[in-house]
Amino acid sequence: MISGAVGAFLSALDKCGLHVLRQSVRVQVATFLLGTTLFGLPSQAAVPRIVEVPNGPAFVRFPGKTEVDARSGQLLRSDALLRTTKPGRMQVMLGTGRQFRMGGDAQLRLGSSSVELLKGSIIGWINPGTQTRHPFTIKTRLATASIQGTTVFIEFTDSQFKIFSWEGKVLVTTRSGQSFTLNSGQQLLLDLKRVQPDGRVQQDDSLAVSWLPPVVIAEQEIERRLQKSRLINGFSTPLDTLPEIQRELGVTAPSP
Repeated sequence: MISGAVGAFLSALDKCGLHVLRQSVRVQVATFLLGTTLFGLPSQAAVPRIVEVPNGPAFVRFPGKTEVDARSGQLLRSDALLRTTKPGRMQVMLGTGRQFRMGGDAQLRLGSSSVELLKGSIIGWINPGTQTRHPFTIKTRLATASIQGTTVFIEFTDSQFKIFSWEGKVLVTTRSGQSFTLNSGQQLLLDLKRVQPDGRVQQDDSLAVSWLPPVVIAEQEIERRLQKSRLINGFSTPLDTLPEIQRELGVTAPSP
């Protein structure tokens, strides 16, 4: 119906000798029709995927499914459970473009735009120059870290909980309602064990733990971590934010 009316209108312009105007109208109509056609198509949302598995054991389990070996290029979805055991490591990209690496005895659950670390180690980052700088959120049962800058490291074991800002600002909100801000090179550390008289170690109640303010880590210790980190080193491509980390903290990563 629309195309018929447009055709009649263009013919009328020809009869009046308005060929230039006719061509202009044709271009505008074509643009309009293309736009309405594309508007009716579903958008192609990015799908989270495993970028690389440099070492196993590494596993994926979808809800209601059996756990399978993780493999490079494998597509994921929200609520997938990812797991590694030493010396396993993997790198994952979310649908938002945020990325993380996990390794050692680690386990986490994917969200649509965040992750929940159940145990182990993770380094998460936002690519430098990203236009939409919504925070990248990493949750644990003790606290939630929101990456405002580019890169954060979290280690969650039976004995301690550690959040370290490799580069940029990280906002931390504890389950008990406290808030902390970490800047580049700062760390929030929580001792999770108490030794009872009989020698047994009792893990703290997550609401009763005592949080200490962030501390600045010495440059020598940062250099050591950068040299030894299995989540920064040993992948086929360097960490996207490595140049920012080196420039911000004045340290140098080992050559590939």
